[in-house]
Amino acid sequence: MDAIFLQILNGLDKGGAYALIALGLTLVFGTLGVVNFAHGALFMLGSFCAVTLNRLFNLSFVRVSETEKDFLGNPLKEQVPYLQEWFGPQVSGFLLEWSVPLSILLAIIVMAAVGVIMERGLIKHFYKRPHADQILVTFGLAIVLQEIVRHYFGANPIPQSAPAIFAGAADVGSWVGLGENVYYPWWRLIYFLFSAVVIFGVFAFLQFTTFGMVVRAGMQDRETVGLLGINIQRRFTIVFGLAAAVAGIAGAMYTPILPPDYHMGMDFLVLSFVVVVVGGMGSLSGAVLAGFLLGILQSIASMNEIKSILPGIDQIIIYLVAVIVLLTLPRGLMGRKGVMEE
Repeated sequence: MDAIFLQILNGLDKGGAYALIALGLTLVFGTLGVVNFAHGALFMLGSFCAVTLNRLFNLSFVRVSETEKDFLGNPLKEQVPYLQEWFGPQVSGFLLEWSVPLSILLAIIVMAAVGVIMERGLIKHFYKRPHADQILVTFGLAIVLQEIVRHYFGANPIPQSAPAIFAGAADVGSWVGLGENVYYPWWRLIYFLFSAVVIFGVFAFLQFTTFGMVVRAGMQDRETVGLLGINIQRRFTIVFGLAAAVAGIAGAMYTPILPPDYHMGMDFLVLSFVVVVVGGMGSLSGAVLAGFLLGILQSIASMNEIKSILPGIDQIIIYLVAVIVLLTLPRGLMGRKGVMEE
């Protein structure tokens, strides 16, 4: 029971990443009708927003030390961070320690701008083109983005640290009555809660605001909304920026769990598209449900007891579930009639 409980927790934080990426994918497809194969690259760019902010906080200059000298009595040179010089050691230490959570602010601004530029500069020209054309052009864009990242940041993973207060493990066993020796990393719990808050925020935004109401109406009947004098295209552009921002902050917060590298976007992209298909094309709630469900199943399948019986099952479980679901429910778990059926 202890092992199963820990694997369920693993699945929840992994499923949170799947659900956030799939949510953005579904949002873009539902509003614009575009199959965006560059969405995984947006997750990757968000993770490198965290890397960039950490490096900015670590920028330093060289000055001659007033106290340190070498054995000949000559003053030594020392590296002094700009943050320490401007704000003092306490503030600079706090900013460095909390650089990953603070990178959410940078990721929102940068990724929303990237999303709007992508939509206005490229995606809008493929609205009425076949889905195959959309896949090819966005997949090519994803490759370009990852090669740019590799050029500036290198090919090796870049570890990022969570704040020290979340560096340990929580005694989750005592919370649910499994004993006092069942521990789970704090940051993974934080990530699950973070993903739940973001998902709730997106759904609340779409459900309870006038902007969201218009977007949902446009998803159902774009032409009719346009006839009412509403610039639905401008709102859909904002939605694309919102989807990019969601993917970006998901990537930024995931960096302490998985050190970012230039290829991580492709790794998450394939799994997230499977999540979207299993949940149902065009269904936001289906994408979230399938994300957490497949994350849990993948984690349970990675247990040694199961792999000893079915070797390699953890590598194929998501695709196996996708095949079973699509054979029994061709539209996915919560798919809408008419979506990609013409």
